Amino acid sequence: MAWLIVATAIVISPALHGGGRQDRVLLLTPDAPQMNQRAPDTFTVRLDTSKGVITLDVRRDWAPLGADRFFNLVRAGYYDGNRFSRVIKDRWAQFGINGDPAIAKLWRDRPIPDDPAGQSNVRGTVAFAFAVPNGRTTQVFINLRDNSATHDKEPFVPFARVTAGMDVADALYAEYGESAGSGIRSGRQGPLFEGGNPYLARQFPRLDFISRATIAR
Repeated sequence: MAWLIVATAIVISPALHGGGRQDRVLLLTPDAPQMNQRAPDTFTVRLDTSKGVITLDVRRDWAPLGADRFFNLVRAGYYDGNRFSRVIKDRWAQFGINGDPAIAKLWRDRPIPDDPAGQSNVRGTVAFAFAVPNGRTTQVFINLRDNSATHDKEPFVPFARVTAGMDVADALYAEYGESAGSGIRSGRQGPLFEGGNPYLARQFPRLDFISRATIAR
């Protein structure tokens, strides 16, 4: 019952994200207690995107550390305004670099440990991207196909699944391919962290984006 009390406080607190507004103070203080809460056992996240709504069912038992990180970032509005900067058609759609360079660079240095292997990376599951072991930070991806043959060999541990809006995920703009977001391991994401959304809007104006991400009440 404890998590129910926490969740209620989240909904009514004006200091936390509730209507598509980033709490920049919290996002710039990642060690604050409010940014390190335990997530509910299950919760729903609504992504309002430029293509439509995507609904995620998050399961803490699948990947507790990943679920906790995602929960706290969504609550503070971290994903509001994020571009789907790496969309590979029929493979995956990745987002999670904040449009404000100060925030993005700060969280880039706040990794969480790997979760034990659990669910497979089948179509519709959502997992954190990473470059090195125990290196997950803020970037996540939606599996647009069954990627279990490749992704299950590494700690891409799903923490959620799409329960509505897979057609929206499939329709996200993918023509830029790797040129816009590149992969974490490629070492070519520097311009996104340095230039933020203004850079992406200028260089890759057709990228789809999340207008707001919210915990469903």
